[in-house]
Amino acid sequence: MERDLLRQSVSYHGENLLSLLQCEQSENPDFKHVAADLSKTLNLRDTEEASPVLEQFIARKADLLFAASWKTSTPQQHHQFMEVCVEERRELFYRDVERGDLVIGRINSVRDFGLFVTLLCTAGGLERDIEDLEIKALCPLRYVPSAGNHDDPLFYYQIGDLIRAGVKGIDRYHEKLTLSLYSSSLAPHLDKVKLGVISKEDLPLHYTRGEKVAADSSQTYEKLLESSLGLSNPLNVHFLLGKLGISDTQTPSLMRGLQSKRFKEDDFATAIRKKQSVSWALKCVKGGVDHFKSGRHVEAMNEYKKALEIDTNNVEALVARGALYATKGSLMKAIDDFELALENCPTHRNAKKYLCQTLVERGGQLEEEEKLVTAEGLYKRATVLDDTFQEAAEALTKLQLRIQVSWINLPVMNTWLAATANLVRIVASSVSVHRYVMF
Repeated sequence: MERDLLRQSVSYHGENLLSLLQCEQSENPDFKHVAADLSKTLNLRDTEEASPVLEQFIARKADLLFAASWKTSTPQQHHQFMEVCVEERRELFYRDVERGDLVIGRINSVRDFGLFVTLLCTAGGLERDIEDLEIKALCPLRYVPSAGNHDDPLFYYQIGDLIRAGVKGIDRYHEKLTLSLYSSSLAPHLDKVKLGVISKEDLPLHYTRGEKVAADSSQTYEKLLESSLGLSNPLNVHFLLGKLGISDTQTPSLMRGLQSKRFKEDDFATAIRKKQSVSWALKCVKGGVDHFKSGRHVEAMNEYKKALEIDTNNVEALVARGALYATKGSLMKAIDDFELALENCPTHRNAKKYLCQTLVERGGQLEEEEKLVTAEGLYKRATVLDDTFQEAAEALTKLQLRIQVSWINLPVMNTWLAATANLVRIVASSVSVHRYVMF
């Protein structure tokens, strides 16, 4: 159990909570290790503020509320403030701000020694709206780069200008900040951010949304979320789970009946969603097959593509689309679909059968184009996939004989042509002599 959190809770609620914990968690070995220290943290509290129902809940759920599994391994960089007093928020800001952070403010005074700035928000790393905290910062003259040929670097800055700057120095005790307009003052991952005067369009999204809510009293937090395109992004859940260090398959719960150890992997949303996608995709495949049988090939193709959008590696959709490609004469696309189907399900009978048939058909096309070696490779692939496929074996045998005969007959043909040429020359010379003797 988290010793520090448990101490804080007992210190706040008092002796009554400690008594309830000793009753409810008496058999919990983790509680026994910290029980001796808890009595030292008791503070006297007004009994009128006590909440027996809340204390009873804490005592019963202490093993879950203070479990070590809730502690994330990585520190959180983003903080949201809701109903927190100004003093505490200022204290938290000065605690968390670091050199190299990016801030945005409005110039409220231009002096000979620099610029006084009222901070509006943070813009890198931490994302906070801090305008109401009235935090002042100084950007000394030495941290203001010269612009153009003008001698005075402050000449181009006016009261009311919005500027983006880096945090150069922090005095946490006196709550003072020093800013810089040089990029070298920023953290390495922010060194390409342009510093200096900015427009309202350059303000961060979290700040502009806050302004919008403040200006419109009818605008609620829920309405603002609903108007955001990112709210409907399903990847938001995975992103937030990662940020919080929570597993989507081993999700902790304060309800004992919903503890993840009581459920199988197939009971979680990821597995159920996958089953639903497969089922929906198969319905699309069935509709596509009906269209295919009726000769509506365009509609069939649309259904197959829809199925593969739902379930990318759906074997039945790949086989059905491959068969349609083969019917339309797009043999290479058909081969690709059949091979992908076999990668996902090596034992799929139709995928193997259709792939062998398509390889043989494509091999026949290549033979007609006199691409014999490539055709031979396709026939061999078909025989390796299915050594009982007679059509592929016969096509391979015939092609190999054809290649063998062409290579054997080539030198024989050359010899025959040379012999024939010599014979023609001999006959021609004898005829000439004979003619010569006769005349």
